Amino acid sequence: MVLKTKLTEMLGIKHPIVQGGMQYVGTAEMASAVSNAGALGVLTALTQPTPEALRAEINRCRTMTDKPFGVNLTFLPAIVPPPYEEYAKVIIDEGIKVVETAGNNPGKYIKMFKEAGIVVLHKCTSIRHALSAQKLGVDVISMDGYECAGHPGEDDVTALILLAKSAKKLSIPYIASGGFGDGAGLAAALALGAEGINMGTRFMCTLESPIHQNIKEAMVKADERSTALVFRPFRNTSRIFRNKIAVEVNERERKPDVKFEDVRELVSGARGKQVYTTGDPDYGVWTAGQVLGIIDDIPSCDVLVSRIANDAEAIILHRLNTIVVPNSKL
Repeated sequence: MVLKTKLTEMLGIKHPIVQGGMQYVGTAEMASAVSNAGALGVLTALTQPTPEALRAEINRCRTMTDKPFGVNLTFLPAIVPPPYEEYAKVIIDEGIKVVETAGNNPGKYIKMFKEAGIVVLHKCTSIRHALSAQKLGVDVISMDGYECAGHPGEDDVTALILLAKSAKKLSIPYIASGGFGDGAGLAAALALGAEGINMGTRFMCTLESPIHQNIKEAMVKADERSTALVFRPFRNTSRIFRNKIAVEVNERERKPDVKFEDVRELVSGARGKQVYTTGDPDYGVWTAGQVLGIIDDIPSCDVLVSRIANDAEAIILHRLNTIVVPNSKL
């Protein structure tokens, strides 16, 4: 048996599980392994240094899987922004069928993708932003709770509330993101009206994930308290792994007149990228979600996806199904 939802039907995948975009992690190795496991693998566009490098990565991924995969394109504030339009055109030119978008002012690009017949999943951290994305014409909302890695927004609302409210407020399908990494989470997300789940941190800790083994082992040893929130004074909150750098950033951020320049050298993307290649978890900042608390192994993507789907099915069929009984007469 399989779990059939609007997400699986819309994307042509076996299991209602999406691998979210992850900087420096969403490569062809990662995306193809997830897609081959029956979920939706996703390449991260901005991990590639140029639009043409993204084109090459898309074609490389096609040599590694014949299953559907998508591309993530995230729009973030930058002094010198990437050539987003060129990245978007490569995605369209290469015939990608699914795009995950996130970040600020995506309207122009959502329109481009929709005109090209692409299914658009958009990440949101609040109901108000989800309603705006719905008006822009996205197909699926990826509702990202406070537990998530990366940017959880500034409202500090957990997935439990966001998903329950999404069921009341949204008229398009949504999937659950932030804190999901096992079958119980998938079953819970479905019970809350979601059509599936999005996972990032959990997929980082797999055999095929293109990060150093030391980092994977550090994730297994960690628990739900092993993350830190940084950039709060700048209204650009990010959840990262709590390492020596994170502790130092938080210490500097406690100064009443703190400026981003005070932490800039600690949080550079170049240092974070080196974490994944050198295996030193304290070299720079790297994102991780509170789902660390339920990660205790490093399986293949195929084993992980199958286990999550099978466990969710078992919970639905053998636990939830058995607690509904006829009303007894007293």
